[in-house]
Amino acid sequence: MSTGMTAKTGVETFGHVGVAMVTPFDRDGALDVEAGRRLAAHLVDNGIDSLILAGTTGESPTTTVEEKLALLKAVKEEVGDRAKLCAGAGTNNTATSIALAQASVAAGADSLLLVSPYYSKPSQAGVYAHFTAIAQSVDAPICLYDIPGRSGIAIASDTIRKLAEVPNIQAVKDAKGDLGAAAQLIRETGLAWFSGDDPLNLPWLSLGASGFISVVGHAAPRALVDLYDAFEQGDLARAREINANTLTPLIHAQARLGGATLAKAALRLQGIEVGDPRLPVVAPDATQIEELRIDMKKAGVLQE
Repeated sequence: MSTGMTAKTGVETFGHVGVAMVTPFDRDGALDVEAGRRLAAHLVDNGIDSLILAGTTGESPTTTVEEKLALLKAVKEEVGDRAKLCAGAGTNNTATSIALAQASVAAGADSLLLVSPYYSKPSQAGVYAHFTAIAQSVDAPICLYDIPGRSGIAIASDTIRKLAEVPNIQAVKDAKGDLGAAAQLIRETGLAWFSGDDPLNLPWLSLGASGFISVVGHAAPRALVDLYDAFEQGDLARAREINANTLTPLIHAQARLGGATLAKAALRLQGIEVGDPRLPVVAPDATQIEELRIDMKKAGVLQE
């Protein structure tokens, strides 16, 4: 087990201020690669240093392998080395995950995001074996994704400690929210730690997290960067102001709508068309759009 904070190189690999990017679709529901290029450029132009593709917000359950790889290749061509690209490759089938991980690396991913194996609810021994098998199949840095609310299982602290010994497992995206346990793991393992839940972005930084992987950053990328920079510069008053005044109204909207729905609808209101979500996720109705419009005006990210 690593014992030093600098034992891993996850920060250099994963950046600090990431957005879990939506997968754009056209009016017919097909993948819109050009819209993906435009969105990626927009986010990076506004300071985002890491894009996470084919994750939860990217609607990974309802996109094909071919679509995932096509978007990854297009975004890689668009942003080059201006941002790190992390590709979601985790499923509840280890063999499928290995194949997707290898294909994603070949398509240009700088790193991989591996969610806990959902629905199957394996033991912690199974969780460890699953992640280790995928990690050993690729020469790429890996970020574990701990999100028990969706996967049905948490990655136990002792399992994370064991996984930290695997050389290319370098980071954790934490949507579990157990800050007490994580504070100790950050200190013990040297893993780069990322907030996977926008309401906790600022608290996570106070515990030594490396940054965040955000959904509301679609609508407020510059504010997300400013929040991180203010904290790093020791300007806590400014960080709190950004969190309360700009990000919190968007977080409230996300709680009502869900991640992909919020992100796509907010972008549309800002004039960036990325289509609607695929079923079973649905677009907001007229009342919900009006509520979102109000929240975005409160946040200062919608000018009409």
